[in-house]
Amino acid sequence: MTAPMTLKPEILKKRAEFLAAARARHKGTKGLMLQGLKREDGFEALRVGFTCSKKVGNAVARNRAKRRLREVARMVLPEHGRAGWDYVLIGRAGATAARPFEELKGDLIYALKKVHEK
Repeated sequence: MTAPMTLKPEILKKRAEFLAAARARHKGTKGLMLQGLKREDGFEALRVGFTCSKKVGNAVARNRAKRRLREVARMVLPEHGRAGWDYVLIGRAGATAARPFEELKGDLIYALKKVHEK
């Protein structure tokens, strides 16, 4: 029996990549906002970026929220993400850092399903 193929996400770093995802599909949940873009460049890499605005809080609060988003993405995207897509996870003020971790995982899975069905 072989293990299912998993995709290790690459990290979005350039502002233009974040802006392109912002113009694409998006879905908000209680714990996060997800933006998803099906790329047409022919590369099969799954890419992900993370951001939190100053509305989330000071630097400590933003970093805590981004750490939680990175961990949720590490656990969920290899199974539920799709090759050839860019995803941007955006932290929500007062919710991303405080939401129970299992509910945050459920939020991402739900948002991915909604973004993929559009």
